[in-house]
Amino acid sequence: MRLDQRLIADMIEPRTRVLDIGSGDGTLIGHLYRERGCDARGIELNMELVTRSVAHGLPVVHGDADHDLAYYPDHSFDYVVLQRTLQAVERPREVLRQMLRIGRYAIVSFPNFGHWQLRLRLLLGGRMPMTAVWHTPWYETPNIHPCTIRDFLELCRQDGYIVEKWMAVDEEGERAPWRRSIRLANLFGEQALFLLRRR
Repeated sequence: MRLDQRLIADMIEPRTRVLDIGSGDGTLIGHLYRERGCDARGIELNMELVTRSVAHGLPVVHGDADHDLAYYPDHSFDYVVLQRTLQAVERPREVLRQMLRIGRYAIVSFPNFGHWQLRLRLLLGGRMPMTAVWHTPWYETPNIHPCTIRDFLELCRQDGYIVEKWMAVDEEGERAPWRRSIRLANLFGEQALFLLRRR
């Protein structure tokens, strides 16, 4: 499992209902089912990954976060997870609203576009930066809404979401001492992870 998936799994209580949006090959769903006793399900846009998940016995359906979340009933899950997908959806604000409508908690992870390496490469190179996380050129990237940790916190404030827990990790996956400072986390955190709920 990737680092962000391990951290997400640690945030989820055992034996709860979980919807994983952008579930990929179902790694997180499988882990939650086997290790935490969760009723975990997925929704995935890439049909090849849906087929792979279903072949492994995982409950994943083909769907689009921007359009299909509206069909889920209110309060049907304890946790709704969006892992590394926020920056790729057409309407991130609406997706977050839907997540917190259908789940008690939303867990969101995303690559932090405020990371110092990205800032420096844009400043000195004058071109859209590419790193291990941001690895496709601007004209092919699915990342249409890159955001920073501070951007995301501002959106949560505007929409009245309570941040129960948040963390930023560096490129080695370490949660360093700067994690308590939003400004430093925004500068040095390569990835961000948030646990949200409604007021």
